Amino acid sequence: MPSSVVHSYEYFPKTEILRIVYQSGAIYDYLKVPQKIADQLKMVKSKGTFLNKVIKKKFKYVKIK
Repeated sequence: MPSSVVHSYEYFPKTEILRIVYQSGAIYDYLKVPQKIADQLKMVKSKGTFLNKVIKKKFKYVKIK
């Protein structure tokens, strides 16, 4: 089922950056995200809930667009 919040995401293991593309078109890079967290995002049913409860609270970010 598609997420109502997350359009897509990509993880860059060398830099530990998790790039989230929101349904709104906004793009954010979350910094120093461990591979384990990126793997968990891939597995969860609700990407938006996981993003709000785990990623946004813990990791600094940079708005790309």
